[in-house]
Amino acid sequence: SCPQVEGVHLRMGAVARGGLRWSDRPEDFRTEILGLMKAQAVKNAVIVPAGAKGGFVVRKPAMGLDRAAQQAEGIACYQTFIGALLDLTDNLIGGTVVPPAETVRWDTDDPYLVVAADKGTATFSDIANEISLARHHWLGDAFASGGSVGYDHKAMGITARGAWESVKRHFLRLGRDIDAADAEAFTVAGVGDMSGDVFGNGMLLANNIALVAAFDHRHIFLDPTPNPTTSFAERARLFGLPRSSWDDYDRTVISTGGGVWPRTAKAIPLSAEVRIALGLAADGPTELAPNELLGAVLRAPVDLLWNGGIGTYIKASTETHSQVGDKANDAIRADATELRCAIVGEGGNLGVTQRGRIEFAHRLRQEPIGTIGWINTDAIDNSAGVDTSDHEVNLKILVDQIVAEGTLTIEARNTMLAQLTDDVAHHVLADNIDQNRLLGNLYAEGPGMIDLHARYVGELEASGRIDRALEALPSVAGFAERKAGGAGLTIPELAVLVAHTKLAITEELVDARPADDVSFAHSLRTYFPIQLVAQLGDRVLAHPLRHEILATVLANRVVNRNGITFVFRMAEETHASVIDIVRAHTVATSILDIDNYWAAVSALDGRVADANVVQLLLEADRAVERVARWLLRSRTLPLDVPAAIAAYGPTLAELASLLDGLQSSGGTPGSDAEALAHRSARFVEMGLNESLARQAAQFEFATSLLDVVASADATGQDRNTVGGVLLALDDLLLIGRLRRRILRLPREDQWDALARSSLRDDLAGEHVVLARSVLAASASGTPEERVRNWMTAREEAVTRHLDLVTQTESIHGSELAALSVVLRQLRTLSTERTG
Repeated sequence: SCPQVEGVHLRMGAVARGGLRWSDRPEDFRTEILGLMKAQAVKNAVIVPAGAKGGFVVRKPAMGLDRAAQQAEGIACYQTFIGALLDLTDNLIGGTVVPPAETVRWDTDDPYLVVAADKGTATFSDIANEISLARHHWLGDAFASGGSVGYDHKAMGITARGAWESVKRHFLRLGRDIDAADAEAFTVAGVGDMSGDVFGNGMLLANNIALVAAFDHRHIFLDPTPNPTTSFAERARLFGLPRSSWDDYDRTVISTGGGVWPRTAKAIPLSAEVRIALGLAADGPTELAPNELLGAVLRAPVDLLWNGGIGTYIKASTETHSQVGDKANDAIRADATELRCAIVGEGGNLGVTQRGRIEFAHRLRQEPIGTIGWINTDAIDNSAGVDTSDHEVNLKILVDQIVAEGTLTIEARNTMLAQLTDDVAHHVLADNIDQNRLLGNLYAEGPGMIDLHARYVGELEASGRIDRALEALPSVAGFAERKAGGAGLTIPELAVLVAHTKLAITEELVDARPADDVSFAHSLRTYFPIQLVAQLGDRVLAHPLRHEILATVLANRVVNRNGITFVFRMAEETHASVIDIVRAHTVATSILDIDNYWAAVSALDGRVADANVVQLLLEADRAVERVARWLLRSRTLPLDVPAAIAAYGPTLAELASLLDGLQSSGGTPGSDAEALAHRSARFVEMGLNESLARQAAQFEFATSLLDVVASADATGQDRNTVGGVLLALDDLLLIGRLRRRILRLPREDQWDALARSSLRDDLAGEHVVLARSVLAASASGTPEERVRNWMTAREEAVTRHLDLVTQTESIHGSELAALSVVLRQLRTLSTERTG
């Protein structure tokens, strides 16, 4: 603080980043920055650093002077603020941490300080980097991303493109592919103007947009029945026009009854066409004050409400305007219960309060079901900007090491970074796509997972990772109400849990120093552009932030593919560490060929119902979970990832031929063959080709095939023979039917989950014991003949077992107890004396 400027910078960790804001709230800018820092922490779940946020206020504004003078004063204050931050920051010189001179430090070494553009500072990155370079800060021009030698977010349109992935996914959930060649136009109302990065780029991402209304701080734009083609061209013209506003819009392109009005107008006339577009009563007022009209725009009955502006425009009906903390928009703000749009796209920050999002999302369960209420969070929708900045910083850190060695010129380095732009964008958008898929999968499973989610939220709260009231998550009673109503968590609630889950896993993994394990070298390489890896080779593996980068990559991959409770449940059931769980996940994903399956299913977007795509992806999710659990319980830890992949991958592919034979045979009612044939046919109906449908159908038997490998290796028997015996036992002793019944058991609390898991493992173990007993009893005949001969020798015990299975199948309560009794009877067969 000084007479000229006052500022604050808040960080969630030693390696943290976030924007620096030129605040216009001198009375409470610290509160403003605290709220933004908390939001940034959640958004940063997809990147390496934790959340941070900074801001400053000009204490002696150039009142009464022109815009240029006010800008000059703001820049001077920004420079002072940056200098003060660097005064308190450690430096790295020759790889050694050098603290600031004449400074008492109460914390540990802390050289990582990265800043970014924000409200009021969008063009200040070069200014910050000039100071960094002049002060010989080790990060150089990686200190402030997005400068002249960096990735221009507006030119890339990256933030809008990332948020648009959310919009497209929501439309797919509504059964509409807005990217299809024959896609019909969709209506949009918005906050922003075409000169803005997020709003402007967003409104150019589809040529079938019918933008009926929009506003910024200067004007209100109304085009009640727009022509998508001509209006797209006009928006593109405005986007390319420096410092444009809605007032520059060609009035001859606007449809009948529309126009552009300044927000300073006393009243704005309402045409019949505008009334229809905004859903206003035909016999209502003939004109509205600007603020009233803005409120009507927010409440318009459109397909999409696109927020690309600054401010909070939607709250929950249970919140007061003072609780929102954005006084400037109190007069126009809408309640979530008043919205009539199907989808909200949050290109801008904090456009909707979290409670407002949740209230809007609850409307998905109201009539007409599923047509109003699709929303994520701003941290999900607009994360691409911060993601791009983080890639820029980490690329510069890596390449600048080579520049310092003298083997690469600064000019060549700049050219290289520019050439990597498209690859960086591809990596970033993949994060947006994956997170949207994840939320769809979680939402689809939500009602059936409500008890598990309740337990998980309780665990996060007990560990101090979340404050459920602050995050607007349900109380214990609230979870009970959801369960009673057959509802799960909303997408905005799930989005918060996604972020906190990723942050928790990342922290655990960083402490485990994952980059020291060569098993993960490939995963680390995938973070970097292919061209850079080809050029630098293993240099990328020596990145100064390699542990943080790899931990982030692994955490995102595990959670995006297998959900928020995967690591929690694996740790609960196996007591394995997070790093061991991630190793098992890596092996399972590889040996099941999940990446190719996932890509093939994802390619069905727009061709089959989104609900089918979700269910097909969840089949892979469950298969990976079962295999990872088998690895954690059956193999010595820590897993040697490459060795396990080499040992099991090709073998599983070979043994799949046993299942192919079952599927082609059709089978008897209740048999594995029937189950496989039924599953395969169902997956074909859902949109898979026969090959993929067969792969998906066989996922259920993955752990059985792993048992084949383990048993064959332990007994020295041929794997096909062992596999044949195990599959014959599955059918003849009804083990397959028992397994499927166990998988359908509820897991309402921790003990249910553990009991279900133990029963499943006990059945698998007994299955293997029985197979070894069969193999020891005779050395000739087909697998089925050997099993039947073995059963004949134990006819009385086998009959008791089969009768017991039949009796328990009619039970509709106490299933866990009944199945435990059946398993006990099954266990006697391997020790039964032959007659």
